[in-house]
Amino acid sequence: MELPVIDLAPYLSIGGGDDGSMVGSELGGGLSHLCREVSLILKETGALLVKDPRCTVEDNNRFIDMMEKYFERPSEFKRLQERPNLHYQVGATPEGVEVPRSLVDDEMQAKLKAMPKESQPSLPKGPDCKWRYMWRVGPRPSKTRFQELNAEPVIPEGFPEWKAIMDSWGYKMISAVEVVAEMAAIGFGLPKDAFTSVMKQGPHLLGPTGSDLSHYGQEGIVFAGYHYDLNFLTIHGRSRFPGLNIWLSNGQKVEVKVPEGCLLIQAGKQIEWLTAGECQAGMHEVIVTNRTIEAIKLASAQNRSLWRVSSTLFAHIASDATLKPLGHFAESPLAGKYPSMCAGEFVEQELAVINLKGNKEEP
Repeated sequence: MELPVIDLAPYLSIGGGDDGSMVGSELGGGLSHLCREVSLILKETGALLVKDPRCTVEDNNRFIDMMEKYFERPSEFKRLQERPNLHYQVGATPEGVEVPRSLVDDEMQAKLKAMPKESQPSLPKGPDCKWRYMWRVGPRPSKTRFQELNAEPVIPEGFPEWKAIMDSWGYKMISAVEVVAEMAAIGFGLPKDAFTSVMKQGPHLLGPTGSDLSHYGQEGIVFAGYHYDLNFLTIHGRSRFPGLNIWLSNGQKVEVKVPEGCLLIQAGKQIEWLTAGECQAGMHEVIVTNRTIEAIKLASAQNRSLWRVSSTLFAHIASDATLKPLGHFAESPLAGKYPSMCAGEFVEQELAVINLKGNKEEP
């Protein structure tokens, strides 16, 4: 199965600038149908491919070029940007730190064992062997109960273009997420701004990963073990190396192929909360496949970098906003599974499980 591609241009041409309370019935028939398609695809697959004319192939390439140069630097250099005292929510996260949920969640492990063999993920044997860099994008609240989740970005030395490139690509991807959030809200029968209103000043993170294929290039190696994302929606530019598998709501395992010029969006746990489980957080993994190995051979022949970079951005609900089923979802029989709580508290609980809630006493 290949995911359908949703072109955001028709919605962008007339969907922006309307009153936030607008609902699908106030759109033209074509756009209303497009919004329902967005919500249906997210509900059934947990993932969505989109084309946004504001996010170009050149933008993605410029970003990946810079991140390849960064991840190629020695570990001692990259560790200078490590901030465990801030839950690794800014700066570098070394390989061997982030623990995949499937390694520590007994309930998830039981579900995995019950899956048909062809649908089972590659079970990790330890923490992920990938680096990550967290870069905060967008304005932060002047007052918040969750300072660690809203810390200032870290800039590595020797990269004068760092802030400009990170901010440019980050803001473009957030803009794409906001459009999808509006369309999904309309498709789910909520006001247009139901999601975007609680995203304002959220701790959005541009969090590219770096996986060293020259060292970990053997088929079956797990870079990101089977897990869901804890945030609202995750968006990725196209990686230069394949390896991402997702699981549809029916349990089917699908290898994702992102066409050039497209972006991949995945549902996180926060949208599951806001829709009382109507839109489930998408499960996924990143591993070395035979297609990855073919891409490694080609990159080696062309003398290109063998670091697999994902240009990933995690869009969040604002830390001090309340996470709870919205609108008609509050009447769902499943709403009780999603109790009202502060989004920042939810994030801290999730980070503790996957080993990213650092010791606040560390310098």
